[in-house]
Amino acid sequence: MTLLFYAQPYDISAEGFYFRDFEEYTKQAATAKNQYGDKVEEFEIQFIDGGQLDAEFAKALGLNQVNIQHFIPLTDEWQEHEKIRYILAVDQCGYAYDLEHDSIDLLDVEIYEETSIRDLAIRFVEEGLFGDIPERLQFYIDYDAIARDLSVDYSEAIIAGERLIYRCG
Repeated sequence: MTLLFYAQPYDISAEGFYFRDFEEYTKQAATAKNQYGDKVEEFEIQFIDGGQLDAEFAKALGLNQVNIQHFIPLTDEWQEHEKIRYILAVDQCGYAYDLEHDSIDLLDVEIYEETSIRDLAIRFVEEGLFGDIPERLQFYIDYDAIARDLSVDYSEAIIAGERLIYRCG
């Protein structure tokens, strides 16, 4: 998907510009001048158009003129699950992450595609997390109570319209 950004100068006497890639940004930023002919050096980078997941990725990153050169290629290189992991880890769990040097695999976040913590409780029971439960007793399991217990460690988030359950490691 094609991305579109806007570089808004902090200098109120200068005009900003739209760009789609880092090369275009550097060319236009190098020639940007305010109404007095002075070079404009600082810009606020705004995510204008692209996929919803990339918009949330940009927000979690705190997109700016320093990290835009790393962000643009990652929107193509990273798969959807990697972007989601980043968003949850940085935006929800508060992890620090260096786009240039860190590996996405370092972010310790467990992600489940269940639609609620109660559904996660059912999954855990079915997978045997609580041991073997005889079939005749399965009707007496209080999934809501298990879900309340799980909600101490697990949280819900909606990312790009998809509800996820996650746990920060």
